Amino acid sequence: MRAGAEKRLPIIPRRRRTASILSVAAAAIVLITVAGFLGGYRINQTPSEALGLWRIVPLHRPPGVGDLVFVCPAGKAGMPEARARGYLRPGLCPARVAPLIKTVVAVAGQRVEIGAEVTIDGRALPSSALAQRDGKGRRLRPSPSGVVPDGHVFLHSSFVGSYDSRYFGPLPASNVLGLAQEVLTYAP
Repeated sequence: MRAGAEKRLPIIPRRRRTASILSVAAAAIVLITVAGFLGGYRINQTPSEALGLWRIVPLHRPPGVGDLVFVCPAGKAGMPEARARGYLRPGLCPARVAPLIKTVVAVAGQRVEIGAEVTIDGRALPSSALAQRDGKGRRLRPSPSGVVPDGHVFLHSSFVGSYDSRYFGPLPASNVLGLAQEVLTYAP
């Protein structure tokens, strides 16, 4: 052997070693993903709340005003159109949409008026101006005003482009998956 020459592994063992390392890494990623999902961890990629890792915390009481919650937005007539327009991301909720993170701003029995902005029991809701059109110029239809029905919640986000109860109306409280708890997030 010449001086300075390195001893090289044959190509086949190097490929096996590389394949083994990649297989172990892929298995670890799958295991972490499954464990995180089963543990209630979710990644928020929408600007309605801070981006990043969140956790669904079980809620052992009815959702109340001020609760920040994960909710499945299924069960409303306009949801297929909302999904087609891209307002809702694909996910594991019924209708194959991802859960939303929203704040409960009204519960059963409270009167919600939807005009240029939202009022609840006569008090203006901050950051609730309604958009007439979405970012692509398509018309947005506001939800009708009324009293939140029994077993329902009215949801809101202060993000200007939020798709929330201003447009799809109250949702059944049974759609609430739990409280939304920030784990590792950042605001863009």
